[in-house]
Amino acid sequence: MRLHCLTAFALLLACGACASAQNAASTPPSSASSAQDQGQHGGRGGPWGGGMAGAMGAGRGVTGTVTDVAADHYILKTDAGETYTVHFSVNTRIIKQAIQRPAPGETPEARENREQPAPQTLKPTDIHVGDALAAMGEIDVPGKSVGAVVILQIDPERARMLREFQANFGKTWLVGRVTAINEAKVSLLSTVDNAAHAFVADENTTFRKRREPITLADIQVGDMVRVEGAVKDGVFVATAVSAMGQAPAGGATVPRSTPPAAQPK
Repeated sequence: MRLHCLTAFALLLACGACASAQNAASTPPSSASSAQDQGQHGGRGGPWGGGMAGAMGAGRGVTGTVTDVAADHYILKTDAGETYTVHFSVNTRIIKQAIQRPAPGETPEARENREQPAPQTLKPTDIHVGDALAAMGEIDVPGKSVGAVVILQIDPERARMLREFQANFGKTWLVGRVTAINEAKVSLLSTVDNAAHAFVADENTTFRKRREPITLADIQVGDMVRVEGAVKDGVFVATAVSAMGQAPAGGATVPRSTPPAAQPK
């Protein structure tokens, strides 16, 4: 489970960085464009670097430490001790994302609106033995290989941050696809841990879609959402909810169990 969560966090960062790269580059490689398109909902601030909708849709990859470097592949050793071959080509985007920590006392709205720095494009030879990488692409689990579309170099500070976010998942933040809405309770299926979660909204909860304020009534089954808050008496109470529209795989809009009793801000 630890490997799965850390991989998901790293891929969130990779998708967010990829979205920034698309904005910065006028003609990105065509084979990488689909992965970049998946990250268009992100690319802004927030503790995990944005790009969640893309990561949830693409969500295939591994993280690990480089143990060998070749002309067309890297060998990664994961935290679980498994060895994967990460294949790359001229169409693979290899990047390093700048660290952007939340400022002390910064509100979720400020983090949401803060522009994320553009990632640095790397050459294959910039990756060395001992580097931490997240590789996103088509993964062959039996063959222990990845056909990489995006490779993200993770510096030690970023890896530490990822582990912090992993520890706080379900405690101070959630992300996932909305599966049901019952009054002020919203149920999610999170692909971070492939498990069901739920949060409740109250009069202090704020809702946004991209930069625009919305209400709980605007949230639909099938939407991808990012939630910040805290657990109180065993219930996750949301302070801020960011909606990112329908998940890439799609999802029909269906009626709520009951109408929202009150419209949180």
